[in-house]
Amino acid sequence: MTLESRHRRFLAEINVIPLVDVVLVLLVIFMVTAPMLYRGMDIKLPTSATNTIKPEMRTVLTIEKDQRLYLDKDPVGVAQLEQKLKLLKQDHPDVSLYLRADRDVPYGVVVQVMDGVKKAGIEKIGMVTEPVGPEHVGAPQIAPRLPPRKS
Repeated sequence: MTLESRHRRFLAEINVIPLVDVVLVLLVIFMVTAPMLYRGMDIKLPTSATNTIKPEMRTVLTIEKDQRLYLDKDPVGVAQLEQKLKLLKQDHPDVSLYLRADRDVPYGVVVQVMDGVKKAGIEKIGMVTEPVGPEHVGAPQIAPRLPPRKS
């Protein structure tokens, strides 16, 4: 026995595998229980015949590169646009319009369409754009030229 005790070495390293197992079990437990923690109070809500919060009507107006117009997914002509938007405004007074125009569409066409939207009485209009991402960062951007300042 004394021969065996001389050749025995102490293991000074930490065994990581049981530690990883325990951490993964704790992670699973927290992932399962976390959504159940926020519950709120149990109450019985009253019912009502009218809804006080009305969902907002959202419509998308698209101008393609060849200047074709689409109201949602339906093709519409420039002459019909104002009439269709007025009907939409009558049916849904709180309508919001999102304008998607191709970047190659002339500025005058976009302004003409926006003018038709305003004539139809739609006040809420938004412009849909692409977010600047890593693929667009290197693209040349046109900076507006400002006139020189007079002292």
